[in-house]
Amino acid sequence: MNQLKQKIKGFEISEHEKSKRIINLKIEDEILDKLIFPFNKFNVTALEYKPFTRFTIAKSLDDLTSNELGKLLNSIVRDRKTGCFIISPKKTSSKIDDNFLVKLSTAVAHLIGTPNHDSMAGKYYARFFVKDKDDSDSYLRKAYTNMDLHTDGTYVKEKTDWLLMTKIEEKNAEGGESAMLHLDDWEHYEELFNDPVGKQNFTWGSPKSKNIEYKVEHPVFSKDKEGRAQISYIDQFPEPKNMEQGIFLQKLSDALEESKNKVIIKIPIGSAVVANNYFWLHGRKPFKENKDLARELLRIRGSFFIN
Repeated sequence: MNQLKQKIKGFEISEHEKSKRIINLKIEDEILDKLIFPFNKFNVTALEYKPFTRFTIAKSLDDLTSNELGKLLNSIVRDRKTGCFIISPKKTSSKIDDNFLVKLSTAVAHLIGTPNHDSMAGKYYARFFVKDKDDSDSYLRKAYTNMDLHTDGTYVKEKTDWLLMTKIEEKNAEGGESAMLHLDDWEHYEELFNDPVGKQNFTWGSPKSKNIEYKVEHPVFSKDKEGRAQISYIDQFPEPKNMEQGIFLQKLSDALEESKNKVIIKIPIGSAVVANNYFWLHGRKPFKENKDLARELLRIRGSFFIN
């Protein structure tokens, strides 16, 4: 399926200016206006308490495109050549508030798969702030520190096939761009993938804020059904068992951060980035210091529907 040749009424589909692997989807006003009524049927509390309502609003969105949108989103996020899209309203307006963005993100996610329970938030999604001051125990909220390239779900038992990140709000922010890297564009991919240490089981824990009481074991690298490399890695959570594993992780971290093929993107407010979690890594550049800095993000991650 050539995703760029797809025509969906009410959507503008294009290649992202920074990467041919990322597809831009702009939602026209005619679709947004028609979403207001079905979205208003459920408040956010209903979506949190009654999982079936999430599918109802997802179907409302898909129905507006004659059921073409869900097919397109799945074809992008499962396609090794692309695997990532950014979906956003074409124009900003007062009707697109934080509740609308929670519902839009929920609808998009439920066209792709089933979200995992987010233990940090205790819901199917998490909302969190990045601000000037932070006393948390992970890099997620540390505004002035580089958040290194990583994948999600490294420390949980659930499958994490995909992730969605929506920028809900941002004020007084300079820097903080998203950094992304497709595994097949990484210069050191073959060298690290072919290192047998990367196929060993590593122990992965997590800090207290994640609310996960257990640890998991899995390798950094695995293969998909076609024998292509997949990665499950974050710098903060592996617990190396010996010198060999420790040095491998250092080499891996250095090789990822040194990559010249990272895609650096400024994500507009109201936009959601959705990426395949097996071959796209993501991170964040540091913000410039500002005591009034505030960014609010929404995160959903989950597994594909089995079909």
